[in-house]
Amino acid sequence: MTRVADLVGAASAHLVTQTVGRARVIVINRPDARNALTRQMRRDFPALIQAAESDSQIDAVILTGMDPAFSAGVDLKERAAGAEPLVKPNPAEVLRAARKPIIAAVNGACVTGALEMALSCSFIIASTEARFADTHAKVGLMPKWGQTTLLPDAIGVRRARHMMLTGEFIDARTALDWGLVNEIAPHDTLLDRCVGLVSRITAVHPECAAAVLQELR
Repeated sequence: MTRVADLVGAASAHLVTQTVGRARVIVINRPDARNALTRQMRRDFPALIQAAESDSQIDAVILTGMDPAFSAGVDLKERAAGAEPLVKPNPAEVLRAARKPIIAAVNGACVTGALEMALSCSFIIASTEARFADTHAKVGLMPKWGQTTLLPDAIGVRRARHMMLTGEFIDARTALDWGLVNEIAPHDTLLDRCVGLVSRITAVHPECAAAVLQELR
């Protein structure tokens, strides 16, 4: 069994990368802050995706978080401490531009900006512990990473309104029923399931895979 905690080990970096088979695993590693993304993490993120894109030994990327959360999105405490410089490109743009498949392995709460990131991935595999919410409106923000298009496309306009205007969480089963996620995996084997998907992707010609991703943006 492949465990995220084993991949991270004693690493103190907030973004940890490891290679498992032909998958590059990126772990958001700020569990004490629900894996909220600092400005520096957002600045560093594009290079991690580019490194995987440039590596001929990597067929796909798996993005996940250190338990118990996937990510709370942008670090609002940091944002409240001062004017936020614009970080471009944002992580969701980076994910959507990737030519290799990216799997969001959602292991826990996936909120606001993190939901936009997950929606920007090629697949969303949810653990039984996953929960999803859009709380932009609750904190007086508008989503700027693509959610107003991505969420209605995934679950329909009425359900998107429900999530965006109430801020309510939906569980993994509801997310599957609504079409937000591809499938649900047992929490302890979530990463193994995603690595297994990468092994299936490996059988597809890389240029064909890239073309499919571009056509289905």
